[in-house]
Amino acid sequence: MNLADESATVALAQRLAACLKPGMVIYLHGDLGAGKTTLVRGVLNSLGYTGRVKSPTYTLVEPYHIAGLDLRHFDLYRLHDEEEWEAAGFRDEFDGHNIFFIEWPEHALELIPPADVKIDFEILAQGRNVAIQANTPTGRECLKRL
Repeated sequence: MNLADESATVALAQRLAACLKPGMVIYLHGDLGAGKTTLVRGVLNSLGYTGRVKSPTYTLVEPYHIAGLDLRHFDLYRLHDEEEWEAAGFRDEFDGHNIFFIEWPEHALELIPPADVKIDFEILAQGRNVAIQANTPTGRECLKRL
């Protein structure tokens, strides 16, 4: 799927927001600046969040409660090891109720649940290319609605 500009990314985010279910895990892959945080910001805004949405590059996670949903936006780019993960108590976040957007999941694959939906961003000369893959029945149901 080609996303010509930021507004196309936001439009995808709006469709994604409509199919979120508690417990969903969404992996976001792509280089720095590919649009991962823009997608999460678009999802949150679609759900009615009006605050500032920033990349959790240094905090590793930003929690949001909006529209009766608990979302967690992880950026694992700077995660150093399993010890840091455990010390932060992140394992407790995966309780079946929170919805997860996880940037740089490859830094913690042995620590996090598998993805329901995996979104790969590729930077093009003009816009972005996005490949979306569903890995579970919940993910496939979501993908049908996109």
